[in-house]
Amino acid sequence: MSQGLASLRGLRTAPSLDPAALSELRAELEPLLARCDWFTAGVMAASAAAAVTCLRQVETALGWSQLQLDPAGVALDSIEGPVFLKANQNSGRFQVRAETGLGEGLLISGHCSADTAAEDTWGPLPLDFFGP
Repeated sequence: MSQGLASLRGLRTAPSLDPAALSELRAELEPLLARCDWFTAGVMAASAAAAVTCLRQVETALGWSQLQLDPAGVALDSIEGPVFLKANQNSGRFQVRAETGLGEGLLISGHCSADTAAEDTWGPLPLDFFGP
């Protein structure tokens, strides 16, 4: 099944994709990301550790500085079960909260004040989309 970025919109959880489909999605996403100045990301995962791992892979793949846990948020080791991680490249911070009933996946939103037509949200992408 061919998966373009548009086909992911509205899904509650990221689909399982074979290497060829992942490669096609990356090729489609890269020029869209290049048009943006900064990003926010949302990670729906089964645990805080899985969410942070996904965030770290995104940071590495996209050349972001490592975001820091917001000190106003809760300690990661105090969260059990499914979570939602919200990361903001502009502020350099991320927060994680317990959240049941979500699917699993990565959402990336691009922001560009000079070209609002470039702004969009892509995903949900598999948690290992930017992984090794």
